[in-house]
Amino acid sequence: MAQKKVIGPQVTSSPTLQTPLKPHLLGATELWIEDVGQVPESNVLITVSDSSGEHTYLISGADVVETKSSLFVQAPEERIVVGPRIFYSRISALFRWSGYALAFSLLTFAVFSFSGTVKARVVLTGSMTPTINPGDIIITTPPSNLAPKVDDVVAYVGRRFDGTAVGIFSHRIIGGDAESGFIVKGDNNPNPDTQRPKIPDITGVVVFVIPLIGRFLTPRALLITVPLIFGLWLILDALKNND
Repeated sequence: MAQKKVIGPQVTSSPTLQTPLKPHLLGATELWIEDVGQVPESNVLITVSDSSGEHTYLISGADVVETKSSLFVQAPEERIVVGPRIFYSRISALFRWSGYALAFSLLTFAVFSFSGTVKARVVLTGSMTPTINPGDIIITTPPSNLAPKVDDVVAYVGRRFDGTAVGIFSHRIIGGDAESGFIVKGDNNPNPDTQRPKIPDITGVVVFVIPLIGRFLTPRALLITVPLIFGLWLILDALKNND
């Protein structure tokens, strides 16, 4: 008895299909169909759905004709991936995995930050350009975890001559030592800093720099970014419903 073989990942057809299905070497499924069904002059309708859309074939006797399943049956909406649904599905997956990655990163950083292992700080000035620019985020670890040395960038408490703290500066060590104090200088500054910070003044050694992110954490940037993300979500939701 003659037979036909059709290969595809998802298959629906009439009761003339013979089981069981046998795995294909490339991961698809081999489906064997008898030429003659239990009902005389019966036809077989096969629909294969994948990321490129829906493909339907009508097998009638010795003829195989490509057609549309909508002419014969109504397929469930969730089984059809065509047109705007493909775009929405890919964008939705991108946002979903980006959200997972961001949440994991924030959770990991929160754990390390709570334990005192690392700290994050937004750079506000251009004293370290082009190595570190305004709006970059520096990740630091305490001197107890990583001893400062020449050529390291450190965050230290800047003080007046009377010892009053005035702020945190992130500059590079160009000389000195822990006992007499380090000589520090911004890469973009013409002269070294007046203060020579010692270990108690150093809050952290820079271990990583995240470019630009700090620019989006200002109040003005958040007023723009949050509505923009919400509007994009509404657009994607409308595309999903219209499809």
